[in-house]
Amino acid sequence: MNRREFMLASAAAPLLARETVAEEPWFNRPMRWAQLAFVEDDPGNYDQAFWLDYFKRIHADAACLSAGGCVAFYPTKIPLHYRSKWLGDRDTFGDLLKGCRKLGMNVIARTDPHGAHQDVYDAHPDWIAVDAKGQKRRHTSDPDFWITCALGPYNFEFMTAVTEEIVRLYQVDGIFSNRWSGSGMCYCEHCQKNFHEFSGLELPRTADPQNEARRQYIVWREQRLFELWRLWDAKIKAINPNAAYLANAGGGALSNLDMKTIGELAPTLFADRQARRGLMPPWSNGKNGKEYRATLGNKAIAGIFSVGIEEQYRWKDSVQNGGEIRLWVADGIAQGLRPWFTKFNAKPIDRRWLPVVEELYTWHHKNERYLRNEKPLARVAIVYSQQTATFYGGTEARAKVEDPALGFYQALVEARIPFEMVHDGLLDSAHLQQFKTLILPNIAALSQAQCAQLKEFVDRGGSLIATFETSLYDEWGKRRQDFGLASLFGASFAGKVEGPMKNSYLNLEGRHPLIAGLEDAKRIINGVYRVHVKPAGPVSSPLLVVPSYPDLPMEEVFERPVKVHDPGVFLREAGRGRVVYFPWDVDRSFWNYLSTDHAKLLKNAILWATNEPAPVSVVGPGMIDLSIWSQKNSLTVHLVNLTNPMMMKGPVREIIPLSRQQVHIQVPANRRVQKVKLLVAGTDAPHRQENGVLSLDVPSIGLHEVVALDLA
Repeated sequence: MNRREFMLASAAAPLLARETVAEEPWFNRPMRWAQLAFVEDDPGNYDQAFWLDYFKRIHADAACLSAGGCVAFYPTKIPLHYRSKWLGDRDTFGDLLKGCRKLGMNVIARTDPHGAHQDVYDAHPDWIAVDAKGQKRRHTSDPDFWITCALGPYNFEFMTAVTEEIVRLYQVDGIFSNRWSGSGMCYCEHCQKNFHEFSGLELPRTADPQNEARRQYIVWREQRLFELWRLWDAKIKAINPNAAYLANAGGGALSNLDMKTIGELAPTLFADRQARRGLMPPWSNGKNGKEYRATLGNKAIAGIFSVGIEEQYRWKDSVQNGGEIRLWVADGIAQGLRPWFTKFNAKPIDRRWLPVVEELYTWHHKNERYLRNEKPLARVAIVYSQQTATFYGGTEARAKVEDPALGFYQALVEARIPFEMVHDGLLDSAHLQQFKTLILPNIAALSQAQCAQLKEFVDRGGSLIATFETSLYDEWGKRRQDFGLASLFGASFAGKVEGPMKNSYLNLEGRHPLIAGLEDAKRIINGVYRVHVKPAGPVSSPLLVVPSYPDLPMEEVFERPVKVHDPGVFLREAGRGRVVYFPWDVDRSFWNYLSTDHAKLLKNAILWATNEPAPVSVVGPGMIDLSIWSQKNSLTVHLVNLTNPMMMKGPVREIIPLSRQQVHIQVPANRRVQKVKLLVAGTDAPHRQENGVLSLDVPSIGLHEVVALDLA
């Protein structure tokens, strides 16, 4: 049984019977969320009326309010459920909930089970997480707390009781748990016993996914957490059939819970990438939305954004500048996220963020009907693979798996090509039918069944772009003798992976669309790693590998002659589709070094493979993140201006407006355009239409513009 089959079997486990739901589930209704995360001294010290007035002014539809777990903000009756020392006879959570209900808002309760006080330790020391040396784990930030084990009785018994109490007392619309899935490996007595019963093995002492115990642990932990998810959801629904457990979980390839299963379990979800940190690009919020949408489909997804600074030193009581908040939120909205602000500490010290969020939410409310997206119209998609990250990447997953995806993502943004993300667990025809081209950025670990699905995709007329070690490993990260997709690549594995290479190049040969824009170049840089391959037949490649030669001493820096230059790319017509295979790390190298030559190769590969008019094209100066959506009676094109002096390093210093952009939109067949508007400028847009293409000029873009087509 492979990992996918295991998770499907787990998902089929019987649940408690649900009561008949008397009304339409609420999950798709809220468009704008507010989160107030109480700190312990908020009760009696914060201004509830201020927040209710603010929620009303910003047209917030739903709120997430802190209720219990580490600290209870309501008069809990559960033993060992620590109440805020400032609570007294108040019900801080319940009172604010009542106020939100009067405003017509949905309310979910936030719990955080990751830490517990000394009395919990004293009564149940087995509930506390244990490190590899056998020591109980104190909280590294607050020594008054102990770290709890997520996989044992603390969550399965104690937090289940807390969850039931909150839902029973307040009839909330859901429970949202933060840090519910653990704080690293735990070696407590429950984890040791339960894992041994599952696998017959001892808990692993290595992070190597090729170690049998480690591999079994990955599967067991995932099963255990989904068991907890289902337990809490069933307990909630037994009290309030219209409510649900809403985990803080998920993400892209580096997420450690299967997103396919999450997509099946969650009626809605909240993407918790709150702000930029370090060298994170400004399109990261939109990327998060695409990754969640890959498995949740058209379910509502809110994008949590922090008004605070999200660097490692955790400056929680200060705020980002307005431009940085606006850019982060705008990119999320453009890629389908519904905005959710989060504020820790209900006694705001730095209030500069308040008018910024009010401005964003007011605009969002005004244009809400154009933001209830039904379907993205992109024809290109990047595949992301959690099994590749887990079993092939392991501890190097960020460099080996995430960096190639980031490279293609950046190249697509620069090329202004709208695109989506696809989860490798959903490669069936139903999930791929909207796409012409799939991109596999070093998706090394693929099962035979997944390879068969990709071959069927190409047989149906789809196109494929793959790089480096794609399909060279099975789903468990074991190397094959040959690529699983060798027949599509037109090349076989020659038994060697070379790198890191220094001073290697690619000669450009002939004239091919792949090297368009490089006509004045004879040679460009190669990547850092390459796979040695054997062509299946004669190859005419526009890229030829120049092997590494010495880079020192300088007197020896010259090319050595070779009998035959290996192809640097394989380009094939396959049925009605096309296949591009780069046997080197062009995507990862582009992300790490941002060579414009690599950007051109990636863009040209996508255009050649797709070989059809784009649903939207935009011509003009600057860096834009582009998306195109259909709604019930409209079509919208989002243009997010990423051009700023600190694009790859927040916070934004200045928003540099873009001058005229020429927009060309493919109008859906059998639909008539009634009106065209610019939603940010708030004006009608002169336009022209010819042969099914609507063209218009956007005079300028500050940070965000939305072209809206009202359709008959």
